[in-house]
Amino acid sequence: MPEPVLPSTARTLLARTARVQRDGRAPSLVAGVVRDGGLAWSAGRGDVAEPHTDVQYRLGSISKTVTAVAVMRLRDEGRLALDDPLDRHVPGTPFGDRSVGQLLSHLAGAAAESPGGWWERVPGGSLADLGLTGEHAVLGEARRFHYSNLGFGLLGELVARLCGRAWDDVVADEVLAPLGMTRTTPRPSGRAAQGYAVHPWADVVLAEPEHHAGVMAAAGQLWATLTDLARFAAFLLGDTGDVLSPATLEEMAVPAGVDPSSPAWAAYGLGLQVLRVDGRTLTGHGGSMPGFLAGVFVDREEGTGGVSLANTTSGLDALVPGLLADLRAAEPRVVEPWRPAEPSVPLDQLGTWYWGPAPYVLRAVAGGLLQLGPLPGRSGRASRFRPLADGTWVGLDGYHAGEPLRIAPDHLDLGTFVFTREPYDPAAPVPGDVDPRGWTLPIDEA
Repeated sequence: MPEPVLPSTARTLLARTARVQRDGRAPSLVAGVVRDGGLAWSAGRGDVAEPHTDVQYRLGSISKTVTAVAVMRLRDEGRLALDDPLDRHVPGTPFGDRSVGQLLSHLAGAAAESPGGWWERVPGGSLADLGLTGEHAVLGEARRFHYSNLGFGLLGELVARLCGRAWDDVVADEVLAPLGMTRTTPRPSGRAAQGYAVHPWADVVLAEPEHHAGVMAAAGQLWATLTDLARFAAFLLGDTGDVLSPATLEEMAVPAGVDPSSPAWAAYGLGLQVLRVDGRTLTGHGGSMPGFLAGVFVDREEGTGGVSLANTTSGLDALVPGLLADLRAAEPRVVEPWRPAEPSVPLDQLGTWYWGPAPYVLRAVAGGLLQLGPLPGRSGRASRFRPLADGTWVGLDGYHAGEPLRIAPDHLDLGTFVFTREPYDPAAPVPGDVDPRGWTLPIDEA
């Protein structure tokens, strides 16, 4: 069980939650913070019965992340590859040449919505019922990020066809049950909130419809309690159980098409939103369906997560990032003590290397990794590397992600970049060779 937050922290979190519920005029709102595998604090505001942690709300697009987890399980089992064209698994759509990975990261150019009636408010049918045509490929593949509910409907169909069962059953058996999320279902079950729209100019509400979205269910169908959503936050923090490997979860959280070294940005990985907020990287997903808003985001560096569920169509300010900021300010994480560790390479291979005249440092870091980056206070590209069986290394992040690193006694070879022990060391294989005159004063051309 997680250690509860301090009373003073609980007061701060409750004050923020209460203000968001009142100012956003949500009929009810439940929220919590997660650490050490479970809810360390939670509260319900408005018309919500106790225990507020066991009332279902609709998750909306958080369902996309659950779908993505199911897809990544199939990938890890060798049943598909992220570079597979959709046509290999779901033939006959106008997106046949778009890859599974592009669909997961909203880079496939699929239309934002499915054709026909607004899928979030009308009952759904089969893929054939959508009648997809070429006009629903609104952008070229890999041209730009374009959020697509339709794309995740297609991924749900892929999951169903590869597994020979409905999407609902696959995610229940392969994702939800192993995580213990027993109160997460495709339709409301047991104690569940009614979804409402709140009138913009009066304090009255209108009940929103609820139905099964058919082939579009993978984009927003699921309902869950705060307890179950907190378990999913713990999953995103690394408590993956037998559902995914930590390495696959980390892969899902890598932003696509965004430079994560920028101070502020928002991106999408493989079924995960990745946000840079006040210098922190938050990973998770927001959700909305008529009558409901939801959010689950985690700060993996801090080891904390936030969850919220409300039964209103619109109008709430973002709550979860604020809760995480409050928790971090009031109860900052106490990191594990540093301890000596066996370096991953001989010590004489570490230390200062030069890319041309620019000094870099190669360091052994936790987890058996190497890190190559500029000297403190200098600008430059930094990346971590993990070892491969053949003695080489491969970049994990930054500019050199995926690039091979080979370490020789007198140089580093990194994707054609050569780092030497001295600036432009003439004894090392510097591309273009080194001027035999060496380091001199500028040549007088007069």
